[in-house]
Amino acid sequence: MMKTFEDIVHYRRSVRHYQNVEIDTEKVKHCIELATLSPNSSNMQLWEFYHVTEPEILKKLAVACLSQEAATTAKQMVVFVTRQDLHRKRAKKMAELETQNVLKNTPSEKQEKRIKRWQMYYGKVMPFLYSKFLGILGIFRKILVNLIGIFRPITYQVSENDARVVVHKTCALAAQTFMLAMSNEGYDTCPMEGFDSRRVKNILNLPFGAEVNMIVSCGIRDEKGVWGDRMRVDFEEVYKRLYILILN
Repeated sequence: MMKTFEDIVHYRRSVRHYQNVEIDTEKVKHCIELATLSPNSSNMQLWEFYHVTEPEILKKLAVACLSQEAATTAKQMVVFVTRQDLHRKRAKKMAELETQNVLKNTPSEKQEKRIKRWQMYYGKVMPFLYSKFLGILGIFRKILVNLIGIFRPITYQVSENDARVVVHKTCALAAQTFMLAMSNEGYDTCPMEGFDSRRVKNILNLPFGAEVNMIVSCGIRDEKGVWGDRMRVDFEEVYKRLYILILN
């Protein structure tokens, strides 16, 4: 029987204990590949995914994850990493890809204008928004957008910390796609934020500019791996529908 998306969403649980059963590395890799298709801000893709299968590295990561069972019993782990420091490299790549896209899919009379727009966006705007220097550039950007905002709508979240939040939100979207893809394969996961980020960076030999977004453990759930029923606040408490009132 073919799984529906609703089946996949309901099957996914944060599993705290896995069976001592190996999982297919290639299937996990494919789920990571699907995660790269996740929506992300300006298509900058400021992320990296570290697929850990080596037992000795898994043991070290489990300790860095505070020895929680979701880590100590995991058969594999995927570490989701943000790479804001690669913004210039990724922007250059996207400018090249968008140029090819325009040449392939845009009428010839509109190509020059659209190529210039993408070159401006990725060559000037993206480096301006993602650059960092002791918080000073963020302050300058905040002053600038507040002045522009007097005259027209504009995004105000342009500080250096705002840019960091955007990168982490983007990476979290990829992590969610990965976990749903794993659910589709019949595998289980647990997203973990409780870890020693310095130790994780040292274990993976991550560069200074990289940040650990989350660690997702992987395996097949044990009968005690799911802690009871899924609990959520009432839907009516979080669902807000806006109505337009028409007055006679």
